[in-house]
Amino acid sequence: MFRGANAISLDTKGRVTIPTRYRQTLVDDCQGQLVCTIDTQQPCLLLYPLSEWEEIELKLSRLSSMNPHERRLQRLLLGYAMEGEIDKSGRFLLSQPLRTHAQLNKDIMLVGQFNKFEIWSTEAWQAQVQTDIATEQAKEFELTERLQDFSL
Repeated sequence: MFRGANAISLDTKGRVTIPTRYRQTLVDDCQGQLVCTIDTQQPCLLLYPLSEWEEIELKLSRLSSMNPHERRLQRLLLGYAMEGEIDKSGRFLLSQPLRTHAQLNKDIMLVGQFNKFEIWSTEAWQAQVQTDIATEQAKEFELTERLQDFSL
């Protein structure tokens, strides 16, 4: 399980260094093989261990290529998907199209989200957090059944 927000840097070649605390888990679980794609709902990237991504691919394969909505999701997620391996220095290369989608510069955030990571530009992450906090404080959202039962 991945959790926490980590401020990291993108080097000039487009590589991110995976924080040490996650590396051994990624090596043990997927031999350091990762897949990165775009988030279709937010200006960020989604970084999956290969085994988790294979479950997403299975779900995508069950969608119809004849339905325009399902085909669009397949096109975006699979079209941007990039497989790679963590190198000996703990780095993972992000392709230029992925970096462009998320508007990544030098300072980025790697955010643990259970079975995957989100990769955000620092500015977009900070803006999203402020929006999320304001929405929570103003109670400007539908309280689903699951949220009704949730407490801290």
